[in-house]
Amino acid sequence: MLRTISRLIPALCLFLWLPQSTFAERGMAIDPAVCLGCHGDKVPAAAFAASVHGKNACTSCHVAVTDLARHIRGEVKPEKVTCVRCHKEESAEHYASVHMLHGIACSDCHSDIHTQSYWAKDKRLVVAACLRCHAGEGGFLASVHGRGVAAGNPDAAACNDCHNLHEIKSLDKAGSFGEREFHTRVCLRCHADERMMRRNNVFTVAVKSYMESYHGKNFRLGYPERVAGCTDCHTAHEILSAADPRSSVTPANLVRTCGRCHSGATPLFVRFYPHGEHTDRKNYPILFWTFVAMTALLGSVFGVFWAHTLLWMARGFVENREKLAALHEGRLKIVVTDGFTQYNRFNRKHIFLHLVVIISFLGLSLTGLPLKFSSQEWARLLMHLYGGTANAGLIHRICAGMTFLYFAAAIAMSIHFLFLRRDVPGNWLQRLLGPDSLCPNLRDLRDAAKMFRWFLHMGEKPTFERWTYWEKFDFLAVFWGMFIIGGSGLMLWFPQFFGQFLPGWMFNVATIVHSDEALLATGFIFTVHFFNTHGRPEKFPMDFVIFNGQISKYEFIEERGDQWRRYEEAGITERFKTGKTSGVIYDFLFKGFGFLSLFAGIILLLLILYAFITSG
Repeated sequence: MLRTISRLIPALCLFLWLPQSTFAERGMAIDPAVCLGCHGDKVPAAAFAASVHGKNACTSCHVAVTDLARHIRGEVKPEKVTCVRCHKEESAEHYASVHMLHGIACSDCHSDIHTQSYWAKDKRLVVAACLRCHAGEGGFLASVHGRGVAAGNPDAAACNDCHNLHEIKSLDKAGSFGEREFHTRVCLRCHADERMMRRNNVFTVAVKSYMESYHGKNFRLGYPERVAGCTDCHTAHEILSAADPRSSVTPANLVRTCGRCHSGATPLFVRFYPHGEHTDRKNYPILFWTFVAMTALLGSVFGVFWAHTLLWMARGFVENREKLAALHEGRLKIVVTDGFTQYNRFNRKHIFLHLVVIISFLGLSLTGLPLKFSSQEWARLLMHLYGGTANAGLIHRICAGMTFLYFAAAIAMSIHFLFLRRDVPGNWLQRLLGPDSLCPNLRDLRDAAKMFRWFLHMGEKPTFERWTYWEKFDFLAVFWGMFIIGGSGLMLWFPQFFGQFLPGWMFNVATIVHSDEALLATGFIFTVHFFNTHGRPEKFPMDFVIFNGQISKYEFIEERGDQWRRYEEAGITERFKTGKTSGVIYDFLFKGFGFLSLFAGIILLLLILYAFITSG
């Protein structure tokens, strides 16, 4: 009792001696010196004065103590301090945090509230505070990040760099969208900063190479829960150099690390380049030269056939004007009796295969292009329309299966044509190189040369046999595409199987080949093929023959005069004459389908062009 009275007397004397105006001038209801007169044993005066709160009065926090006399008599006691009065932003962040949900208050982290000094961005203080509760994450201290923080490197990632200081969100349940998205997004904050990475001698293209991978594209499209993120390979806290034998990405541990997602991973499988850069000739020569070869292929094919298309477009426009002038003068270049009589060019099998090709190709394009151009907003919209990348992948694989089926049908029909048909003269070699075959021959070179002379107004337009050189090119492109796109697609579809006997870097090669060859196919179909079949002046806006299989006698003679003459000499023209045209409902349905497919292809082409323009 005497001890308590002895402590109160100095404070009371000071309070009675000093005029109240002194406190008012300093903006304090009660001078801290008065408070420290009693509470100096718990709050060291010098330490409090030097702390971040040293310029505040005790009553700034203990707001209920406004009457010192009543407080001394024990009538007014300090209430629980609320930091929100001064720290509104931090309190708002903390209020929405997982700490708040678990009853962790400000003082649980800021326990030295009376002596706390400014942290001056010293991340070591943050780590020390976090480890008081999260001691189970002690592996962080031994990680490359932890060692950097301990060394005082301001660039090294500490707890707050990933989890924030106050707004610490719950990661929900393991494997959820929030958890999966978090474990990649937070890594991008630092690793996307190339200047920071360079000054710390860290790999500078980690983010770029990740985003170009299948995993990164899914993340960018908004479906991180479907793929591996940064921490799935590198772990969340115990991130170590690949040279460290304890690291999750050291060669000796890669089979186990990759096997978490890819069951059955083998030592060959893990030779995949997770951050392989096809522009890095020194470190990834195979990827570099694969990319160079594919780029050269795209450039040469588009260069030749776009020039062919532009020349044809210009010459075709002139030809149409010449035909109109001839009609105006009352003369015709080709006079055909019963010119509107219809002849069969394709049978039902051909029409059905055309439909399968169109559906499968559009399905592959609509689901594959958003993945290739994953940085585009339209790509994200399409993926959301499909219900996610998983659904898009399922559609893509179904369409791929359709592609394999029509390819098998084309092989079967080719074998039947070469060896089994009775109505085609000659042995298999004569049939292969004959006029009814889709195999290129010397005539195609002559026809192409004549066509270019016609483009340049240096000769007459050639007449063709059953198949033109550009139609044969389209047909053979399917074979090429099946081996290139189909083969690489199968590798990416079943990586565990192919990883049993192929090195993992083959998947990097397959990704480049599949992506670029698909771009070649879509670009070619939506520009060159669309023009050759529907867009050229003599056929615009659509050649309906692929849906009803019929061609008029006039078109037959004008476009494929050599085939008509051959049929007449053989006396078989009437065999191909059709008794009736296709019905109205049939025409309406299939023309609607045809125009819808045509417009879809044109829209995709415009989106591809937009992607190249905006990303460049």
